[in-house]
Amino acid sequence: MPLHLLDISIILAYIVGILFLGFYISKKASKDLQSYFLGGNKLPWYYLGLSNASGMFDISGTMWTVSILFIYGLKSAWIPWLWPVWNQVFIFVFLAIWLRRSNAMTGAQWITFRFGEGQGARLAHIIIVVFAVVSVIGFIAYFFEGIGKYCAAILPWDLGMAIGPWYLTSERSYALIICLLTTLYTVKGGMYSVVATEVLQFLIMTISCFVVGYIAYTSVTAEQISAAVPPGWKDLFFGWELNLDWTNTALPAVNDKIAEDGFGMFGLLFMMMLFKGVFASIAGPVPSYDMQRVLSARTPSEAAKMSFTTIWVMYIPRYLMVAGFAVLALVYLSPVLEEMGPGIDFEKILPLAISRFVPPGFQGLLLAGFLAAFMGTFSAFVNAAPAYVVNDIYKKYINPHASDKKYVRLSILSSVMLVVVGIIFGFNAASLNRLTLWITAALYGGYVSANMLKWVWWRFSGYGYFWGMLLGLLASTVKLFVFPEIVDIYIFPVIFGFSLLGCLIGTYSKPLENREAIKEYYKKTRPWGFWGPIKREVMAEDPAFQPNTHLRRDSLNILAGIVWQLSQVVIPIYFMIRENDQLLTWVLVLILTSWWLKKNWWDHLHEADEETVKSSPAPAAGIVRNVPAG
Repeated sequence: MPLHLLDISIILAYIVGILFLGFYISKKASKDLQSYFLGGNKLPWYYLGLSNASGMFDISGTMWTVSILFIYGLKSAWIPWLWPVWNQVFIFVFLAIWLRRSNAMTGAQWITFRFGEGQGARLAHIIIVVFAVVSVIGFIAYFFEGIGKYCAAILPWDLGMAIGPWYLTSERSYALIICLLTTLYTVKGGMYSVVATEVLQFLIMTISCFVVGYIAYTSVTAEQISAAVPPGWKDLFFGWELNLDWTNTALPAVNDKIAEDGFGMFGLLFMMMLFKGVFASIAGPVPSYDMQRVLSARTPSEAAKMSFTTIWVMYIPRYLMVAGFAVLALVYLSPVLEEMGPGIDFEKILPLAISRFVPPGFQGLLLAGFLAAFMGTFSAFVNAAPAYVVNDIYKKYINPHASDKKYVRLSILSSVMLVVVGIIFGFNAASLNRLTLWITAALYGGYVSANMLKWVWWRFSGYGYFWGMLLGLLASTVKLFVFPEIVDIYIFPVIFGFSLLGCLIGTYSKPLENREAIKEYYKKTRPWGFWGPIKREVMAEDPAFQPNTHLRRDSLNILAGIVWQLSQVVIPIYFMIRENDQLLTWVLVLILTSWWLKKNWWDHLHEADEETVKSSPAPAAGIVRNVPAG
């Protein structure tokens, strides 16, 4: 699409500015690994929260969210539960506190804190490193696919070129350039660079969201939206079947997309998402950028506040933009989509809407905003994964006495290598939707069992963790290559079952090792769950120890938090489609759940730091202690 000189200038100014910022603050990151990967545990929770929100505001995810709202209407509010998106609620209610008490640098180092030393613990440590690297490569491929489609549809230059016997499409060329630029400033500045640039990126993106919301709200009417969608499109709730028929609309081919996704039996889909969601959320954050933000917080209470902020500041602006683009496409882009024939690429709705409806000047701001969103998310993953390669492999097993400068140099090198591998996978990605479903349903299906049990079961061992993770990863890989036609979420229980079987076999194959380390973990982390024998031993040794009795309160806060989060999804959509009665109802729900969380969660956060100080033993080997009181 043709761009005004002003738009091009804004985009170029953003790219130059973000590179300058990354290089300017790089000196802070180069001191040691703690500074490079965790910002020295000195970054305030609100900066980390904005950074985390920016990291989740990715272009690929936004394109996918616009497409599912276009297709499924209000019922699309449930579909992101595939991830599940409300794992953030579990994290801010209690898991962030538990995780931050470890003082670990990475999820793999946390495994040593949980299981101690010994063969089983070492196997668990190695398998989580493998999972972290594999998942980051998958996400890099996912981002590569999304940014390429976006840039090729938006920017006016055709960068397609022949390189020997291969032809590099314009999409691939754009993706390659943007990924390399983002990698450049990320590896230079580490966590300081990531957080600083992501806070700036979040501000740009939020302004862009409100601009798009205004344009869409003033460009379409409620009558135009109603005429463009089938009956049931505006209904949030559902029965066993989806009952959404596009046959008598301008785009009957949407029915083919619903059939391809396999979401026709929406009641079954919802049950699968709920089943997966509970277990996956208790499993906690995966070893990537989200976990790094938690571990970077100054205290356990600030880790919880950071995760809460991620939802609080992101959802309403993001879904205002998503709803704006969706209604503009429904009303005005149906002829363009119809010309694509039966193979409509719904992931191009977002860039098409930008090119048609956003005026010059604002286009440059919006394009810079989406580049910001992509670069923020991409940089977060690029920063997270090398910590596992350097801190958890090289430093732990190969050269534990190298200089900090050497560790930082190896971190930069491993970042570049992982990006290259991820890009190679991105060249072979079929579509955003396929990548999304595989990552959320299949790959993470192998993660859930072991990482749920590690929090709540005293007898669970390093051997159980290793075999549970290994069988889960093998099952998800078999699904990817042998049964690609089966919708991933429906096979999640099978992968979960294989992983759970591995957990049980591995746990009971050998006696529990490192009992003292497990007691130290329990005393310091203070989880609720099935800890009977360990709890009795700890209380016998330390009569002053107070076990965690907050299961009921945490459970009620989780339910309130899920509804609180959902309200922030549907409020902007109801606002955009002028469903005012529903809008007012959900605004009231948001107010009530906010009040509940303030009274029953926020007001109790100071207890988390007080309990941490009281129960903190000497730090485990290799773990840096940095938990200031209060």
